[in-house]
Amino acid sequence: MASQHGNEGGTTAHTSADGHKAPFPPFQSETFASQLVWLVITFVALYLIVSRLALPRVGGIINQRENAIAGDLAAAQKLRDESDAELKAYESELANARAKAHAIGTETRDKLNAQAEQERKTLEDRLGVKLAEAEKAIANTRQAAMSNVRQIATDAAGTIVQQLTGIQPDAKTVETAVDASLRG
Repeated sequence: MASQHGNEGGTTAHTSADGHKAPFPPFQSETFASQLVWLVITFVALYLIVSRLALPRVGGIINQRENAIAGDLAAAQKLRDESDAELKAYESELANARAKAHAIGTETRDKLNAQAEQERKTLEDRLGVKLAEAEKAIANTRQAAMSNVRQIATDAAGTIVQQLTGIQPDAKTVETAVDASLRG
């Protein structure tokens, strides 16, 4: 039997007896028809396997993924819509709370201003009463002091005239002179 790798005296499977190389088997015209038949059979078999088994599985997987993606997108949109609605509700509640806080602040400020105004009026009234009492006390003190001043001035004038002249002046004359001096 001849070696396929070319031993010293033998022929290889691809070489002919005369030493020429044989053409590449798919290009041999004697086997061309059978190769075409087998090509068609193999192509049809692969086509049937792929179209009946592989493609439906791949198509099913693609459909499942598309459905899952569509479901996920729908769920995401639903959650987004819900979060938008919650955000609007939150902003509305926040605005209401701010309005209430502003109203409470205004009411409290007005109440405290009214209370402070009332306390100021009460304090002014008390101070007015105390001021009137103080003015009355000052007037009484002045009147008492003035009556005492008249008496002191009369006594002092009489003593001064007596010291200067050596004669005791008439009390009625001294009183008249002191009254004239105090008025004018």
